[in-house]
Amino acid sequence: MSACLIVPTHNPGPMWIDWLSLMRQQRYPISGLVVDSESTDGMELLELPLGWRRLSIEVKEFSHGGTRNMALQHLPSNTELVVFMTQDALLANSDALPVLLSAFDDPSIACAFGRQLPHMDATPIAAHARLFNYPATSRTLSMADQPQFGIKTCFFSNSFAAYRLADLLAAGGFPSDVILGEDMSVAARVLIEGKRVAYVAEACVSHSHNYTLRQEFCRYFDTGIFHARSSWLLQTFGEARGEGLRFLLSEMKYLWRHEPSWLLDATLRTFAKWLGYKLGRHETYLPLRLKRFFSMHKGYWN
Repeated sequence: MSACLIVPTHNPGPMWIDWLSLMRQQRYPISGLVVDSESTDGMELLELPLGWRRLSIEVKEFSHGGTRNMALQHLPSNTELVVFMTQDALLANSDALPVLLSAFDDPSIACAFGRQLPHMDATPIAAHARLFNYPATSRTLSMADQPQFGIKTCFFSNSFAAYRLADLLAAGGFPSDVILGEDMSVAARVLIEGKRVAYVAEACVSHSHNYTLRQEFCRYFDTGIFHARSSWLLQTFGEARGEGLRFLLSEMKYLWRHEPSWLLDATLRTFAKWLGYKLGRHETYLPLRLKRFFSMHKGYWN
């Protein structure tokens, strides 16, 4: 099947050199489109893989869903599968792309995402988050699995993901009005339509974030905004309370075994996440200037 890869960029930094090098090593013929938002770090001048194109937009035009929808309009006419990656996700080996795309040999699969492993410099907090959310076992889920997995049924990440283009378009593309979670929204809609979502643990990238305490607060504030404005998602798949407790217990156990000196830091972060999320869920009571101040994605509020 013909595939095209789309990656939004903005000042990707030196990691972009490795990103391009690893992409060229892939054992899968794939065209690509880089959607750059006014980068000024010089990385936008690097030569792209043969046959790839670059599309430039203004920073103020970027949104997680809208930019990806716009990019879909520039795909080659014969595209059947579309892959999305982020500029900080590094392919783990030369088979990562073909293994991910092999999920679509099953016609019931509408979208698939790969495993994210922590970067070499990941803190224990960041490493555990990847190990918890991206286990070593593959699985495919449908709406029949919702009673068991709850909100995790539609867990998805555009940092390394692929979609059957026909199913993505049938689902209406990505929502253009979300602060984040455009990937999860599509996964939820295709599940509701009777399709299946695949998690391919054998297809790996390195991708993690060493967030500060403030960044943790801001990220979860935005997640609260997303859930507050996507109430249909929680009504259909359930709240995330049980999953949050399971993550917390797993994190404490992991740190106790590997890095007990991080336990206090993890406790402070748990409070920051909880506070940020609660404020986000009740964002209707907050003035716009405060929402912009709390948010990680400040451009959303312009």
